[in-house]
Amino acid sequence: MTNPIEGKHIILGVSGSIAVYKAADLASKLSQQGAIVNAVLTESACKFVSPLTFQSVTGQKAYNESDLWGREGHVVHIHLGHIAEALLIAPASANTIAKLANGIADNLLSVTSLAATCPVVIAPAMDGGMYAHVATQTNIQILKDRGVHFLGPAEGHLASGLIGPGRFESGELITGYMRWLFSRGGSLAGKKIVVTAGGTQEPIDPVRMITNRSSGKQGYALAQSALDTGADVTLITAPTNLEPPYGCKVVAVQQAEQMHQAVMAEIKDAHALIMSAAVADFTPHTTEKEKIKKDSALNAIELDPTVDILKQVKAYKDQNKLEIKVIGFAAESQSLKENAVKKLTEKGLDMIAANDITQSEAGFAVDTNQVLLIFGNGSMESLPLMSKAEVADKIIQHVDAWLMGGAE
Repeated sequence: MTNPIEGKHIILGVSGSIAVYKAADLASKLSQQGAIVNAVLTESACKFVSPLTFQSVTGQKAYNESDLWGREGHVVHIHLGHIAEALLIAPASANTIAKLANGIADNLLSVTSLAATCPVVIAPAMDGGMYAHVATQTNIQILKDRGVHFLGPAEGHLASGLIGPGRFESGELITGYMRWLFSRGGSLAGKKIVVTAGGTQEPIDPVRMITNRSSGKQGYALAQSALDTGADVTLITAPTNLEPPYGCKVVAVQQAEQMHQAVMAEIKDAHALIMSAAVADFTPHTTEKEKIKKDSALNAIELDPTVDILKQVKAYKDQNKLEIKVIGFAAESQSLKENAVKKLTEKGLDMIAANDITQSEAGFAVDTNQVLLIFGNGSMESLPLMSKAEVADKIIQHVDAWLMGGAE
């Protein structure tokens, strides 16, 4: 499974804005993910950054106004419009948005836009007053009505010193959006996959809690892989330091019971559940309203077991004859295979991914994992040490085969 951006031809339109330097970083990010990026700079954009900057970070020709009247003459914009699989205009100034809305074709970027038949994505960047102006808002609405995708602008400090909407969206967000856009229509299009991630937190008092070392990296990688295959993804996540993949529905939870309620609500119309979250096995019997002082008489905390979410899923699935594939995870420090098989059997799983958390490169808070996949029919697949993104792709490949009716 590959990144949907890989091999895609993106025309990056760059108009005059102080945010042009951020567009160079965006071009680099898109290229690093495998896209073929040709930048088209307006005359105003070239006042801030030269085409050579974009050519250097993409390895592809960057075009400017002189190319419209150069040796290739009138055909260069037709060529660009036809090879484009997406036209991304970032940053887009108020002037460029006005031209596109009204069909004005007086520079290479605007004539290329008219010639393009691919999806168009616009990321505006301008001062807040210019963005809020009725003329700009009218032009944006005209383009939206034509099916143009808009990203941002974000709110924050602007070049004028004012604070408000008008900031160029981050390169990470725009790249994530393009990744999501190219994934639509994939093999799992129309399928809903629910992924849980992170380690739940059970509060003891307002400042202390019972939790675990899960970073959420494997769960977020699974959500991204499912999105890349075209699925509609719901990510039920405990607190992490990670940014959710663009395009998934995010349900934020903290405690095991909150995750339980969220899972039961989301699986009713889901095609697969991947339970990769590290859910606490115990929760304090009572949560103190005030911080427990060090010199207090407390020397023990009474714990209650948390609900076994996968057992509840099995019961609901059996009772309602729910057609849903369920994948669990087993993080073990001993008897890896035996404990994983027991969990798979008791909870009626279709597959379980077991990993030995004592391994330095396959435990918590690292970017790699080494897992043993065990299936409900008794077969097994041992994966070598690989990135968590690669592990996620392997698991989603099996989900894809199941849901698309392939042999497994």
